[in-house]
Amino acid sequence: MGMGIDTRNRMAKRAAEEIQNGMVVNLGIGIPSLVPNHLPENLNVMFHAENGIVGMGQSPKQGEEDENLCNAGGFPVTIRPGASYCDSAVAFGMIRRGRIDLTILGALQVSEYGDLANWIVPGKKVPGMGGAMELAQKAKKVIVLMNQLDKNGQSKIVSTCTLPLTSANCVDMIITEMGVFQVNHNGLELCELFLPYTLDDMKKHTACEFRVADSIRQIEY
Repeated sequence: MGMGIDTRNRMAKRAAEEIQNGMVVNLGIGIPSLVPNHLPENLNVMFHAENGIVGMGQSPKQGEEDENLCNAGGFPVTIRPGASYCDSAVAFGMIRRGRIDLTILGALQVSEYGDLANWIVPGKKVPGMGGAMELAQKAKKVIVLMNQLDKNGQSKIVSTCTLPLTSANCVDMIITEMGVFQVNHNGLELCELFLPYTLDDMKKHTACEFRVADSIRQIEY
């Protein structure tokens, strides 16, 4: 179950479907940073980064990078017309004030009730919490984009998180390479599957109970 670039881009493309015109969206590092490459041309979105940019565009072409222009993960970005710069304190102020419509984050574990653990594996070196705690609490919608399994083959979707929490009860949607869950107040509902994965695959690789939607969308990009 290796994660090819196609798989990562399929997940990013599905997350991009949740973005509507006029939104302010914050992207985590990793797979979420691929999302801007999958938006329709005419969609007007302002991507927000904790380091102080509102209005990031697609990744620059090779050779066209600007060393002073990067996202919160330190990767080169472009900006869209109407973009603005601010300091990190103002960028965090926007998050804490509830101005972010949607955040798309990676995760280490998500529980069936939408608890998020995405910042530390005890004993490992870590750069820090970053904006994850504020984003998880304050963004109007929280989507987790992550692999179904960790590198030991264990499900990252669990009944109770065993890793330290970033924030409790905050995730609205989980997108993995296998499918899409909605997180409701009474647990998870599987609503979409990426072909060729089946319901049996999902049951085998999810470490908690979940309901199955009446009609499941099968995604084949």
